[in-house]
Amino acid sequence: MSNQDLKCSPETVVLAFLGGAIGGIFAGLLLAPRSGQDTRREITGYARKTEEEVIEKAKEARAALDDVIERGRHFVDERRADIEAAVKAGIEAMKERKEKGSS
Repeated sequence: MSNQDLKCSPETVVLAFLGGAIGGIFAGLLLAPRSGQDTRREITGYARKTEEEVIEKAKEARAALDDVIERGRHFVDERRADIEAAVKAGIEAMKERKEKGSS
């Protein structure tokens, strides 16, 4: 069988990569030359750092979302004003046409 016959979906490749990464992490923890206490301290520090980064990214995402929402509201308000002006102009035009037709 040639290599061209062996096709993997992107999902399979991603899952294989993640499985290998997780296996490598566990092997590294089990075979680490440090004591368990040092390893736990390092993992705790990494978890805190990651938590802070996630919170910061969440704040940035929230600020960006708030900005998009505000721009959307502004856009809707502008379009509403345009539509109201068009409806008012249409009503005035109908009144004028009706008045011309009655005379």
